[in-house]
Amino acid sequence: MTYSWAGANRIIINHTEVSETLSGKGIGKELIAKAVEFARANNIKISPVCPYAKTVFEKTEAYSTVLF
Repeated sequence: MTYSWAGANRIIINHTEVSETLSGKGIGKELIAKAVEFARANNIKISPVCPYAKTVFEKTEAYSTVLF
């Protein structure tokens, strides 16, 4: 996953990718979950620009608390 800081309290998830050998094993979702964990621990918000990340955020209501 690549991200960039947008100020002191927000990150933008630009891209999420896993190798083909790991595809379908939930690794992408784990990456997003770790980003959410980081955001909660550091009181920051996330803007998911990556289409995959955006879909995961839309499907996971519990992540709405960290959305910007």
